[in-house]
Amino acid sequence: MTTIKRIVLASRPTAEPSAENFRQEETDLRDAGAGDVTLRVLYLSLDPYMRGRMSDAKSYAAPVPVDGIMEGETICEVVKSRHNGFAPGEIVRGRTGWCTGAVINGDVLRKVDTHGAPITTAVGVLGMPGFTAWSGLKFIGQPKAGETVAVAAASGPVGSMVGQLARLAGARAVGIAGGPDKCAFVKNALGFDAVVDHRSKNFASDIDVACPQGIDVYFESVGGHVWDGVLPRLNQFARVPVCGLVAQYNGAGQTDADRLPTTMSVILRRSVLVRGFIQTEFAAEHFDTFLNEIGPRVAAGEIRYREDVVEGLANAPAAFVGMLKGASFGKVIVRVASGA
Repeated sequence: MTTIKRIVLASRPTAEPSAENFRQEETDLRDAGAGDVTLRVLYLSLDPYMRGRMSDAKSYAAPVPVDGIMEGETICEVVKSRHNGFAPGEIVRGRTGWCTGAVINGDVLRKVDTHGAPITTAVGVLGMPGFTAWSGLKFIGQPKAGETVAVAAASGPVGSMVGQLARLAGARAVGIAGGPDKCAFVKNALGFDAVVDHRSKNFASDIDVACPQGIDVYFESVGGHVWDGVLPRLNQFARVPVCGLVAQYNGAGQTDADRLPTTMSVILRRSVLVRGFIQTEFAAEHFDTFLNEIGPRVAAGEIRYREDVVEGLANAPAAFVGMLKGASFGKVIVRVASGA
């Protein structure tokens, strides 16, 4: 394997990304040096945070440069290794970007251990999304038995885990999702206590019905009109872990100037804790604990998940654009290698 395919950022989007913002090209792999591992990419994870990397606005991480490979985590097979910690044939995960193969230093790779669950879960329910839910609830949300936990994008990889973990903690789980199919999945397959369709004309009153005692923990990943609907229903001393704002990534909708005074007023009057976080804050110290706790439950079917698998690297841009519009259903994963 000396030549690979990769997808690069052709231009920066000004609003919603489109196919024109991406370009597929072929390139030669660099020579492997001491400590390097040569990888064949099996699966690519698509996640909302990638939209932020397409912008050059100041953020918690550097942007993808124009003509640079798109950022992304992958599950890979080791083809060759010049690192003592890895051997050919082993399955690992790492940040290779959107490509079919890579040569990277083995120190930044992690062997895949899913406790018997499919390897794709290493970038989903047992990867970054699952850990985001677990760490955000454990260290920020801290739900107590009898409290109400609401979560946006409840059919997605983060939200679905949040609700299930909330129920395991003895709390009441209320999911917010878009459309009847996703709402049915959240209620019937995931076992949430209630679900609200954010596309409903009666969204605000539907939240009242679903949360008669208000909301004690709201796990935020969307923003926009979902936040506007949840905000008035936050209880005294509510906790709000914030891991994303998908509805605002493309610059659409209500401006911060319109939303901020109302938000700050509720935070002040009800002593609400709002804490933004990036899962890497907790990963170094706590990821192994998460994996050992949640891995066996996923493998045993106690914690459920759904994956939306797309075939072929060439289809990654369209799948990514669709994901940001809510077209996907579950964790979006691209099968890069046929037969994987």
